[in-house]
Order: sequence, then structure tokens, then C-alpha cells
Amino acid sequence: MIIYNTTFHIHQDILDECLAYLKSDYIPKAARSGILRTPRLRRVLQSANEEGESYSVQFHADDIDSLNRWIREEGAALQQALINRYREKIVGFSTLLEEITLPE
Repeated sequence: MIIYNTTFHIHQDILDECLAYLKSDYIPKAARSGILRTPRLRRVLQSANEEGESYSVQFHADDIDSLNRWIREEGAALQQALINRYREKIVGFSTLLEEITLPE
């Protein structure tokens, strides 16, 4: 299982509007195909400053090949729409995490 995490730093001027957009548009569109599952939106603690706040958007994917297919076929356009909408008021970076099963 792969966790696809994107952390966004959102400028204070657009914070409320951008969070509403992530919840109502970006996250549902990202999950629509079924490749990305279990969406989560989390605020990064201690990231707040006068310029803005950081938030993490996370999804589960079965494997890296499926995730890469989603990025090519859907994700790149979705990311570009976010950048076009908010320009320099939002920046982000993505990380891939592999879930490790712990012994019981």
C-alpha cells in the first residue's frame, strides 16, 4: 500500500476559499477514478504564521504503477487547475510513503 501525501502551504488571503475548494472539488475529483482511496485532509500543526498555514492531503493507492498512471491521466491536470486558480498563493510538494505492517 502506498500513501500519496501532498503538503500545501496556503496563503492566509485565500485560506478559507482554498480549503473549501479542496474539500468540494479537488479531493472528490482526485478520488473519482478509484485509483486514489481513503482521502484525508489534515492541518499541519505549528505551521501557521502571518503568511498562511500548511495542510496535508493524503490518499491510499495500491502500488506505484497505479499512482503513476493516475498522475499522468488525471493528477497533472488537476494539479495545474489548482495552480491556475491560486497562482503564487499556494505551493506544495508530494511525498510517497510505504505502509509497513507492525507485528501484533
